[in-house]
Amino acid sequence: MEIWDAYDENFNKVDGVTLIRDEEIPDGYYHLVSEIIVRHTDGTYLMMQRDFRKHLGGKWELTAGGSALQGEDSLACAIRELKEETGVVTNKLTRIGRVQHCGYKTFYEVYMCITNIQKDEIILQEGETSSYKWVSLDELSKMPIEEFASIRFHQFIM
Repeated sequence: MEIWDAYDENFNKVDGVTLIRDEEIPDGYYHLVSEIIVRHTDGTYLMMQRDFRKHLGGKWELTAGGSALQGEDSLACAIRELKEETGVVTNKLTRIGRVQHCGYKTFYEVYMCITNIQKDEIILQEGETSSYKWVSLDELSKMPIEEFASIRFHQFIM
């Protein structure tokens, strides 16, 4: 069972309230998700294809990420999720924004990771992702919108 902290609409942690994955989030509460955009020093971006068994399976994402566990802040979550989903280990992430999604009752904290790792060193997380590729900003802008699981990243890099 995955347990999360609860936040109010102003991104204040609500003491004494916990949320549980796959259970409905009560009105007035939000949970925290960290998303990480990975940009190589050569200017390309890491894209990952969602595992076909997941919701929106087969679609491409420009972010690694996931829900913050109870007691975990957004940076710790981002560092953990980046390592789990890509194998990239770093504590040098820059927070570049926050998106509040009322429909999903979620705060997305968005980070940028700039790296010079070998491009073939990406390690995909079983059950999360099935493939990856590095793309230029130009290639990214030409991809059909239907191929993306989310386009939240547009506001941060386009």
